[in-house]
Amino acid sequence: MRMLRSGLLLLALAVWLGGACAADADKFFDPSLGDFPDELKAAQQAGKQGVLLMFEMENCPYCRKMRQQVLSRDDVQAYFHRHFAIFSVDTLGNQPLTDFAGRQTTEKAFARALKIRGTPSFVIVGLDGRELVRLSGATKDAEEFMQLGRYIVDGHYKTQTPEQFYPAAKSWK
Repeated sequence: MRMLRSGLLLLALAVWLGGACAADADKFFDPSLGDFPDELKAAQQAGKQGVLLMFEMENCPYCRKMRQQVLSRDDVQAYFHRHFAIFSVDTLGNQPLTDFAGRQTTEKAFARALKIRGTPSFVIVGLDGRELVRLSGATKDAEEFMQLGRYIVDGHYKTQTPEQFYPAAKSWK
């Protein structure tokens, strides 16, 4: 009986911690106005280098992994907030938004238009509204995710392919 009770306590603790990590990951994202041309202007005025979009969907285990193990980390949040405006897009969502070209659409249609094939997918868009880099799938750890940001922030995207900059970047485009 004691082992069962201990097991239940551990399970409850794991569920609670998982929820706490997910809540911490929510701080990774900026509140969105749903108007990406305005978000680009705000990013530029704030001295950011672009907009980072995370395409995700409910019950995606890899999205949950990224939220719990990477996006919830203070160092990751601080770095990306310093350099990017950051928004979540639900690939199955029906929320209206304005895409970077100023067209009215929904989250789902926006994801389709950008040819998002799986979740999570991360897309960094420059201040001119053009896609700079894309990462499809979860990273193995926070350091690999940080490399995605450094690729843009340090200007490597101007002279190197993602694979030249970071050989482990097979899922980057």
